Amino acid sequence: VQLQASGGGLVQAGGSLRLSCAASGHTFSSYSLGWFRQAPGKEREFVASISWRGSSTYYADSVKGRFTISRDNAKNTVYLQMNSLKPEDTAVYYCTAAVGSLVLVARGLIDYWGQETQVTVSS
Repeated sequence: VQLQASGGGLVQAGGSLRLSCAASGHTFSSYSLGWFRQAPGKEREFVASISWRGSSTYYADSVKGRFTISRDNAKNTVYLQMNSLKPEDTAVYYCTAAVGSLVLVARGLIDYWGQETQVTVSS
């Protein structure tokens, strides 16, 4: 699976961005999908994951209530809607795909990593 993320940019605190990740190469709908991020000087961390049908989602506590993950299997695309952004959300964001469940995605059991997209939130 090849994953290409887009939609990052510079936004003021309190603003919104929507990240997209287009997939190709394999049966997209059979994979759990997720987003991770890595801030400068910090370890990469889990953000959100979604089941292959899109019926279940899982979020890091730090983004719960502000971010929403969704997927469109017809378009082979996963999204991350980010609202009420904070400066601490500044990071490079990666989309991921895994054969395992959305919970295993959260634990870092990833089969495919996509290219990153930069999100910068100014105060």
